[in-house]
Amino acid sequence: MLPNYTGNLRRLGFDDDDFVDGGSDRLVDAIVAWGDVDAIRRRVQEHHDAGADHVSVQPLAANRGLGIDQLWELAPALLTG
Repeated sequence: MLPNYTGNLRRLGFDDDDFVDGGSDRLVDAIVAWGDVDAIRRRVQEHHDAGADHVSVQPLAANRGLGIDQLWELAPALLTG
């Protein structure tokens, strides 16, 4: 992980243990909305409820592709909130 990212995450309360072996469960749960469509929709809604006026969604495709299929699946749920 790049120093600018770890620096920001440290300011949010994460420490060295959170950056080992690809990231702790605590770190991953904090920065990645994961699960089925409803779980991701809820996480995005949490950001809106906390005051965000926009939320960026970048799918992480298992095959390291662009995640277009995941965006098509998520779009209807995210557009209707």
